[in-house]
Amino acid sequence: MKRFVFSLILILLFGSAAWARAQVVSAATHRLFSLSAGGTVSVFQPKYEGNFGNDGYPMAEASSNGLVGVGTFVDVKLTRWVQLEGEARWQRFNQYQGIHQDNYLVGPRVPVFHFWKATLYGKALGGFSEMQFDTNSADHGRFTTVAFGGGMDVKLTKRISLRAFDAEYQYWPQWGSSTLSPYGVSAGIGYRIF
Repeated sequence: MKRFVFSLILILLFGSAAWARAQVVSAATHRLFSLSAGGTVSVFQPKYEGNFGNDGYPMAEASSNGLVGVGTFVDVKLTRWVQLEGEARWQRFNQYQGIHQDNYLVGPRVPVFHFWKATLYGKALGGFSEMQFDTNSADHGRFTTVAFGGGMDVKLTKRISLRAFDAEYQYWPQWGSSTLSPYGVSAGIGYRIF
């Protein structure tokens, strides 16, 4: 009888301890959803020098001048692995013959590796780009754009981060009678809104 009572008391104690543990709320919770926005400065190789081929279409070729521009980005973190990035870039400085490009892209962003206060990420974006072909011409156009890239963000404070670098390779599948592949790098500062 003593063993039965002792066993029953142990079962009740362990059972109540497990039930009590299930009712405890964590002292610290980590919010996964966040929204950050920031600004960047970029340098891009536009892959267009201003020349036209015999067919009257522009020719894709390396430019002697890299376009310099400013931009903005918005990062939405839904979960650790589900993130979105939107970016807009206006490359209007250091123009050669009035050639400039603007990009408006959005797509998934994936954190690849986290160390210290830095996060390496990859991204695949889609959208469109606008291009002015030269100063003396009314030639301009809007082109479908797919971009692949990655970079590194470094957390400086609870809300401010440094976009140490962001490299991007763009593919414009229908540009004149061929394709265009601008590429470049950006750096900037971000602010976590919430």
